[in-house]
Amino acid sequence: MPIAPLTVQNRAEALASRLPPLLLEAEQLARSITQGSHGLRRAGLGDDFWQYRPYMPGDAAGLIDWRRSARSQHLFVREKEFTAPQTVWLWLDTSPSMIFASQKRLTLKVRRAALLLLALAALLARAGERFTVLASGIPPVSGRNGLYQVTEIIADTERVTASLPPFYILPRHAKAVFFGDFLSPIKSIRDVIRQYAANRVSGHLVQVLDPAELALPYRGRVQFESLEDGEGMAEIKRVDDIRPLYQRRINAQRRAVATICQQLGWTYSFHTTDQAAQAALMDIYRQLSARQVL
Repeated sequence: MPIAPLTVQNRAEALASRLPPLLLEAEQLARSITQGSHGLRRAGLGDDFWQYRPYMPGDAAGLIDWRRSARSQHLFVREKEFTAPQTVWLWLDTSPSMIFASQKRLTLKVRRAALLLLALAALLARAGERFTVLASGIPPVSGRNGLYQVTEIIADTERVTASLPPFYILPRHAKAVFFGDFLSPIKSIRDVIRQYAANRVSGHLVQVLDPAELALPYRGRVQFESLEDGEGMAEIKRVDDIRPLYQRRINAQRRAVATICQQLGWTYSFHTTDQAAQAALMDIYRQLSARQVL
């Protein structure tokens, strides 16, 4: 007798057994965030008053608010608010550069980014939003099924991504949230975000770094190895001599990434693995929860 296929929930729970501390931490982190109001809002056929706007040719006479218009020399239309679930596309950088922690007491960059992503997914599930992982081939769903779906994908330890997300044509008004270290060339980062922004996708970028990647705290002779290709190596005789130049360059990279987001209408968060995850998650969720008129 053939064995019945596992449900999405069962498969997710089976895979999740590989990293139960992370999932438990993500759900606890999600519960620590005050949800508040949420949802994408735009003019439509909802029930809640949103705003008045001037009457325009083509508007139905039934939309005119005669009481408001009587106080002016112009006609005004009473617009209502249409509240619809957002569709959020999540992406996690699992390239080799994310498998790094400078000290044993610090978590890997990829683990912290995965924690934030799963905690955000838990919040979106509670809010009734639709979400999935970009490039997973699985359509967005809402609620607990969506959380199980994302858990299954993130728990797949054999899933290795490139350093930057691929471009996919997403539905209009979709939102994207990308988690990674974003140490790729600035032009490459700009090209990816520009493609999404040009297709009316709004988004949020979360840059996660190890504190040593900012400070370069090493001293004396140090040999550095490239994590991305495994081939590049460099031996620095006196790290102290290059520290000021390095810090200027890494800070310039951060500023450039933030500027790209600002110029293209995206938002940006920066987080280091020695900081509390709660503040980072709160900032991400606040950005997604902000009222938008599209």
